[in-house]
Amino acid sequence: QVQLVESGGGLVQAGGSLRLSCAASGSIVSINAMGWSRQAPGKQRELVASITSGGRTTYTDSVKGRFTITRDNAKNTVYLQMNSLKPEDTAVYYCNANVISRWNERDYWGQGTQVTVSS
Repeated sequence: QVQLVESGGGLVQAGGSLRLSCAASGSIVSINAMGWSRQAPGKQRELVASITSGGRTTYTDSVKGRFTITRDNAKNTVYLQMNSLKPEDTAVYYCNANVISRWNERDYWGQGTQVTVSS
């Protein structure tokens, strides 16, 4: 089994910053891509940022220049540094990872962490 545990969410004023962390643990051989998605009330979940095992990153247009995704392969951890936060960034943020275990390769998701940006 593999678990993803997120941390770092909270309440922040517009213009502020937060750093999310997501640590993967369990029967992990290696991890391919890792990413962060978010879901705001009444909206569909959207992919915010992703990073390959080699460090290649992608971002949705609305966060480019404000958010930075990084990972520590030794710690099986992915981070999302969020700067210049806006009220429209308010959502539950979920991390995901494509994990190769001893038995298979599959995607795992964390439980989510709330980010609230006040105006």
